[in-house]
Amino acid sequence: MKITVLSRNRNLYSTRRLVEAAEARGHSVMVLDHLRCFMDITSANPTIHYGSREFDRNDFDAVIPRIGASVSFYGTAIVRQFEMMNIYSVNESVAIGRSRDKLRSLQILSRNGIGMPTTAFAHSSKDIDQIIEEVGGAPLVIKLLEGTQGKGVVLAETKKAAESVIQAFMKLKANILVQEYIREAGGADLRCLVVGQKVIAAMERQGPAGEFRSNLHQGGQAKLIKLTPAERRTAARAAHVMGLNVAGVDLLRSKKGPLVMEVNSSPGLQGIETATGKDVARMIIEFIEVNAKPRRTRTRGSG
Repeated sequence: MKITVLSRNRNLYSTRRLVEAAEARGHSVMVLDHLRCFMDITSANPTIHYGSREFDRNDFDAVIPRIGASVSFYGTAIVRQFEMMNIYSVNESVAIGRSRDKLRSLQILSRNGIGMPTTAFAHSSKDIDQIIEEVGGAPLVIKLLEGTQGKGVVLAETKKAAESVIQAFMKLKANILVQEYIREAGGADLRCLVVGQKVIAAMERQGPAGEFRSNLHQGGQAKLIKLTPAERRTAARAAHVMGLNVAGVDLLRSKKGPLVMEVNSSPGLQGIETATGKDVARMIIEFIEVNAKPRRTRTRGSG
């Protein structure tokens, strides 16, 4: 097969592992920086240009998007162009767009009855008291909609602190979510790696002492974890309703059962491969081998 990985840097761990896994299985792989691609949008023969090279529907069998959150708009447009060329994308542009919109993704999870922390969203500062009450009062978590990797997330220990932080964000016209704080999680969460509706690997991430965020980028530690059947079902279903074939689903263990915090369309591989010892990159390539057929993209670039 001829595979392209859309990535800003071919030396990043996840990109490098996907290339290694694909080449080990006899495939031809090319890494393209999606911000350097441009599109010829035509009904006759849509193409992708990269520098002086032009690619059409015969040049690739599959594309693996590794689109960073900061360039989601342009990155998903490039993925959509590949779909217009009838090239299979392991994660479709529409699904990537859903996962990057935190509010929309939570609404999709809620509509499908998937457990998640009680969440409130408001525009007016006049509603601050009500949204604090809605999530069960302080302590509570305040999240910037545009935040990633634990950045833009604040734990407000008291109602007064919550009011001050929410007012400050609203004055800056920042969009925020207010969520209940799951105390029993103890600063830990579960990262479940889902490929093709199946959880193939899972790890527990524990934040450092005094830190409620468990992200590895924030100094968290990871270890192998055994999921309960309910956690496994919740992670697989969350990826499914988001329309993602490859996803990192972050769960919290709570008294109410597993709660979904986030569904990531470009999950990093380093932490979970190190913690579990599993060859996740190879499993992703094996999934592509089975599923990468022309016109298998459901949306084929629409939406």
